[in-house]
Amino acid sequence: MGRRIDYYDDPDAPKANSLVPSVNVVVTNDEGEILMIRRTDNDNWALPGGAIDLGESIAEAGVRETREETGVECEITGLVGLYSDPKHLIHYTSNDEVRQEFSIVLTARPTGGEPRTSDESREVVWVPADEALDRRMDRSMKARIGHYLEGRERPVIA
Repeated sequence: MGRRIDYYDDPDAPKANSLVPSVNVVVTNDEGEILMIRRTDNDNWALPGGAIDLGESIAEAGVRETREETGVECEITGLVGLYSDPKHLIHYTSNDEVRQEFSIVLTARPTGGEPRTSDESREVVWVPADEALDRRMDRSMKARIGHYLEGRERPVIA
């Protein structure tokens, strides 16, 4: 399996060769905990998420990616923001794809299932909201979770 390497404003980063709309989902349970995964491709903590497939909506992609990576079923409830910073590049070494960031961050509530790992998640856990940012993660994921925790009235557009 290849690795994922995130770059931010790095003059030595490879040039972007793709732009792929993707979703991340902030799933929170009744205790206010956030569903998080530890990725298998870079060992960082993250929200579940991934590319939007042809033929599916943003919400459908969020539900599918959450289910695939965590085993948890969810219902989309809102929008945290849109993230498309061209300084953030994601290099997938398995196929040498270098994506410019393009992520839609949604909120959701769990409706079923139990946390379990997958090919993309080494660990899947419910994390107390006040501890979510204490885990090792890329700066862009930290910003997304931070924006959610701020409880902004309007979505972030960055």
